[in-house]
Amino acid sequence: MAVLDELIEISYGCAVRVALTLTLVAVVAAGVWNLNWDTVLNLDFTGLWRFRVAIVKGFGMTLALTAAAVLCGILLGTLLAIAMQVRFRPLQWLVIGYVETFRNTPILVQLIWIHFALPVITGIPTTAIVSGVIAIVLQASAYFSEIVRAGIQAVPKGYWEASDALGIPVITRWTHVILPPAFRTMIPPLVNMTISFFKTTAILSVLSVGELMTVSGRISNATFKPIEILTLVALIYFVFGWLISLSARKIETAMANREAWR
Repeated sequence: MAVLDELIEISYGCAVRVALTLTLVAVVAAGVWNLNWDTVLNLDFTGLWRFRVAIVKGFGMTLALTAAAVLCGILLGTLLAIAMQVRFRPLQWLVIGYVETFRNTPILVQLIWIHFALPVITGIPTTAIVSGVIAIVLQASAYFSEIVRAGIQAVPKGYWEASDALGIPVITRWTHVILPPAFRTMIPPLVNMTISFFKTTAILSVLSVGELMTVSGRISNATFKPIEILTLVALIYFVFGWLISLSARKIETAMANREAWR
């Protein structure tokens, strides 16, 4: 009976895989069949070559915004996560309010509010790029704070007890005892959030900050070839995101191998 049950299970698994494969093939075939081939065959990407400098500059601005979001977000998020460990209720409530506010409101709303409402309230004018950086950094810090908090909580209790027993100063305890093992566990979610904010920079195009999507819109208006430029931009986003993921996997593998040799 055990052998029969195993054969049935294997047969069922094979049938499911075959059915899924046939369904996927049918969907792809239907998509290819319904393509407007006249439009596809008339696409001309060669005209985008003369805009290569503008595209590179837009990509550079996207990378700069991503770097600002990730670096400043991790720094502020780490400080917020450490503040959550302080046994002082008002401070914890303040951090929770900050994190929940920026995690539960759309970044587009935050961006528009910071650029148009904040200067009216404070009397301090901002440029489009400054408003964009403020908005993306504030939201990034809220998301990164939760990742760092989870990483800190994953640190074994023995680390805390040993640092207390040895009388290690607070700053040294965090920088040399708690945060290093915490960050090792945070690499996958940190990479995912990096890719997410790399794509989120496209939203800043509503303020025309000069990043990749803003540049692509201008090129589209100049050439009347929106499909070509948007396809190229999508490919750039995909390739860079894939490279980040690949690099993260290599870093994880290297760190795992180093831990195994210890």
